[in-house]
Amino acid sequence: MNIGFRARRRTILLVDGDPHARAILRKALEAADFTVGEAANDHEGERTALRIKPDVILAELTNDTAADGRVISERLKAIGSTVPCYIISTASDALIGSVSLQSLGIAGVFMKPVDVAIVIQTLNTRLVLNAPEGGKDNGHA
Repeated sequence: MNIGFRARRRTILLVDGDPHARAILRKALEAADFTVGEAANDHEGERTALRIKPDVILAELTNDTAADGRVISERLKAIGSTVPCYIISTASDALIGSVSLQSLGIAGVFMKPVDVAIVIQTLNTRLVLNAPEGGKDNGHA
């Protein structure tokens, strides 16, 4: 067993005010070998992101400020972070037509209820494309 040379587990931060929605997605991501951090709102999400240094953020987009992926993305972008942020939303149709997602630092949108297989496939593809040297991580955090 080459423990020191295996690929490092990727960390995903889930930010969603609905604990049930977080639990469903967390269980699916953990089953797909991701490490998962959770936050219930944008302030908690920002603190958690700075602490766990996730590879990707999945954040709910809401009409209030309880949990809003745009806020987290903008704050992390302001400190120089390049962590991709995906929005989970029931309102993405309105968002896509009215705002440039890239200008907000948003990598994409998943509609609620999310199809966990598509989320996992997207994250795996994104993380392999961003991994150093031929898609393999060197095992160092």
